[in-house]
Amino acid sequence: CNIKSICTLYQFNINITSTLILRIWLSVCLAVSTLPISASCKLPVYKNAPPQYHKLLDEALRRAGSNAVELGQALRQAPQEHAEAVAFLISYMPQRDLQILTASFILDNVACAYEAKERFPWGKSIPKDVFFNDVLPYCVMNETRDNWRRDFYERFTKYVAGARDIFEAIEALNKNIRNEVQVDYNTKREKPDQSPYESMRQNMASCSGLAVLLTDAFRAVCIPSRIAGTPNWYDERGNHSWNEVWADGKWYFTEYYPSGLDKSWFLSSAGRADEHSAEHAIYATSFRPTGIHFPLVWDSTITYVAAENVTKRYVELYRKESADKLKGDYINVKVTYVDPTRDGDKRVAVNVDVFDSNGQVDGGRTADGNRDLNDFLTFTLKKHHEYLLKYFLPDGTERQYRFATADKEILVELK
Repeated sequence: CNIKSICTLYQFNINITSTLILRIWLSVCLAVSTLPISASCKLPVYKNAPPQYHKLLDEALRRAGSNAVELGQALRQAPQEHAEAVAFLISYMPQRDLQILTASFILDNVACAYEAKERFPWGKSIPKDVFFNDVLPYCVMNETRDNWRRDFYERFTKYVAGARDIFEAIEALNKNIRNEVQVDYNTKREKPDQSPYESMRQNMASCSGLAVLLTDAFRAVCIPSRIAGTPNWYDERGNHSWNEVWADGKWYFTEYYPSGLDKSWFLSSAGRADEHSAEHAIYATSFRPTGIHFPLVWDSTITYVAAENVTKRYVELYRKESADKLKGDYINVKVTYVDPTRDGDKRVAVNVDVFDSNGQVDGGRTADGNRDLNDFLTFTLKKHHEYLLKYFLPDGTERQYRFATADKEILVELK
């Protein structure tokens, strides 16, 4: 390895004095003395990483700039059984992380992920690609990079240690996370894209902050998890984020405030999403690049959060659930809002949320005068059950309407 190539690697000016060059060369060699160097002296030899990562690592270390030394140390120091995992993270991490993450951060994250994989029985059956993409990553979206994994592993192991399978573990963690971390939904939170510790410091978070918190908790005990969401519901009611977990070969959705796998008030809205609309589709995050990105409504310039379009699965789930419900003790309840003071078509689009004694069960937006006369906001609700509708007028005023269902479909006209 000659002085000129070392200087070229670290972007030093080759025209400085020879004494300074020598000092720089000695300090660099001491810092990376055990780092294998290729014949060109430009990038490390990745002796433990599988060949398919080599070109990706070359590019990642080039983009890392001066932080390439830290990343190189992580690659060099990783035990053989963790080498591919470290290579995976470095190969696909966003530019911002290439420039700031330390070797110890990466190595500790990987070591703890494998510790959980070996400890819990479900960890051994998780396919490598799912483990790498949905357990191993230290981040979910663009949140601050907290070093949460060891802390969360110790916090949440007590809830899942006795679980007989991954489904019991999911239920146990989901049921206990709120009491463990003392974080609740609150619009007064500092920002929508909070990291776990930012939310825990404030004891509040947005739906996205809660989703980050829950996904990290799941990953800490080797339950594959990711965030799903939409930038805007089909009826223009805004964005929402929630969680998905992988179990026995299938993805299920859940939330920080759980109501069971693949069960939530928002399924009827997700089930009406449009997979061909960038604004109204449903996305799930991915650490590995996919060719599309997760739309972050708080910063549309960020495109490094990879995603999959999973709209079709939610549409199919909703259709099946609706069909199954109508075979049993459920009916359709159609809702419209009219403004008697308006001329012509008096229908107005307003947001409507449905509640029963257990909390919110559904939500949507009524059709306005630009929609077909037969286009009603429709909820599939239990027969002989009491409900409360909360709806919000265009000026922001909240109103309520209580009603009880019977045996047949009904139309509720709000005013």
